[in-house]
Amino acid sequence: MEFYNILLHAHKGFAYLELLLVAAFLVLLLVTMFGYSGNISKGLKKVTLFTMIFFHVQFLVGITMLITNITKGLDMGAVMKNADLRFQYVEHPFSMLIAAVLMTIINKKFKTTEKLTIPIMSLGLVGIALFVFAFPWARVFG
Repeated sequence: MEFYNILLHAHKGFAYLELLLVAAFLVLLLVTMFGYSGNISKGLKKVTLFTMIFFHVQFLVGITMLITNITKGLDMGAVMKNADLRFQYVEHPFSMLIAAVLMTIINKKFKTTEKLTIPIMSLGLVGIALFVFAFPWARVFG
């Protein structure tokens, strides 16, 4: 159980950093979106890269925690009937996976284009929305 606690504290600690990075990404995305030129700045590219990296690290730590818990013999029927367990074991991991994939796509698009387009901006906003939905606010700040 000690290994799981280490992973849990790491996952929770990285969550604070991820919140800061997502907030910085959102601010820079909105500044670029409403800016006159619409050019993607180096700062936005760097924040996007670090946000993507932290999403991947968080996902790897989280999926390791999930696998160690599922191998303990959880009954998935009971998990799906309980809203808290369903959020923890189904909604949170899959929403964060999709958000990480979207951040990876956005990072790739930022490398190949100089202007912010509506599809890229939409992907960013959907990724942020999924992150905000799936973030366990009560566990991190409670």
